[in-house]
Amino acid sequence: MPHYHTLGKIPEKRHTQFRKPDGDLYAEQLFSTEGFSGDYSLLYHTHPPTAILRADKPHSVQPKIAEEKMLAHRSFNGEKIGGQPDFLASRKTILMNGDCAISLARPESGMRDYFYKNADADELIFVHEGSGLLKTPYGNLFFGEGDYLVIPRGTIYQLDFSDAANRHFIVESKSPIRFPKKYLSRHGQLLEHAPFAERDIRKAVQLITNDQEGDFLVRTKKQGMLYGLHYRYHPFDVIGWDGCCYPFALSIHDFEPITGRVHQPPPVHQTFESDNFVVCSFVPRLFDYHPQAIPAPYNHSNIDSDEVLYYVESEFMSRKNIGRASLTLHPAGIPHGPHPGTVEKSLGAIETKELAVMVDTFHPLMLTEDALAIENKDYFKSWNE
Repeated sequence: MPHYHTLGKIPEKRHTQFRKPDGDLYAEQLFSTEGFSGDYSLLYHTHPPTAILRADKPHSVQPKIAEEKMLAHRSFNGEKIGGQPDFLASRKTILMNGDCAISLARPESGMRDYFYKNADADELIFVHEGSGLLKTPYGNLFFGEGDYLVIPRGTIYQLDFSDAANRHFIVESKSPIRFPKKYLSRHGQLLEHAPFAERDIRKAVQLITNDQEGDFLVRTKKQGMLYGLHYRYHPFDVIGWDGCCYPFALSIHDFEPITGRVHQPPPVHQTFESDNFVVCSFVPRLFDYHPQAIPAPYNHSNIDSDEVLYYVESEFMSRKNIGRASLTLHPAGIPHGPHPGTVEKSLGAIETKELAVMVDTFHPLMLTEDALAIENKDYFKSWNE
């Protein structure tokens, strides 16, 4: 995160004695995803966060790779992902490489009897459908349709949903998810030309200190294994915290599109970046205003990246017969562009209502067995219509 935030009670100076009303010390914890060399926060626990009663036998949750190498445009029907009562079981990894994993999920209920921690990856959860409450040691954060939830790796969290109608597009990143460098000043402030600002970033506003002893199950994912760790104290026993590393929400509806006289390239839609991929937001916007502009994108070659598009709402201007919640993969090595007829259709159009999330990876993606189960197999032929 580029800016400092604090919530609850903290001592005047870090790493000094901070005592409870009964005289006992609060337990200070430094939380960072890049050791002692990156952004961090300091949390003050009512009890030591290190007390674990026992550990369940772990089991593998590693996705099964179906195709490690391929060179063809692919399409996947996310509507075929069925609902699951359990949050973790609902997550189906579709594409992955050594840098990230891309999943679709249809959770029908939250984590009522456990907590979750991804010890390997930052998580970016795009809320396509549904609303609810993200609970973490940093406090509670309300979310709704269109929100990106950014959860740093190692964060223990729970999701409570308002009802059973939920749909998520999830990216797990092996390196921290950040705002693009091109939008930031050298001191980390979002610049004037950025398509969103600090006012659009929503942080936890309600810190509830759970001073409880018992048996609290924290399901923890590490290296493709899911561990069941039983904590002695409630993970959300924080009395206060401060710092620059914490979960937050940013709505895709607060992304202000950058437009021009002629068609603008995909980098103008960039919203997040990690070490080897970027995330872009395609939102409703006015089209190009040159009198002879072609609003539809030109054909282009994916030289060094695989392009993944998740279709949220409305018809994507350069695609035909792509349904809501679908996912397309256009791999590096072959060109792609607008479907036949879409260029002519776009001429004279004033605006688009499309809403989509794009992930461009700089290393090839692999397909899982869950991907093949929902694939539209003739998609690569659709440019011949």
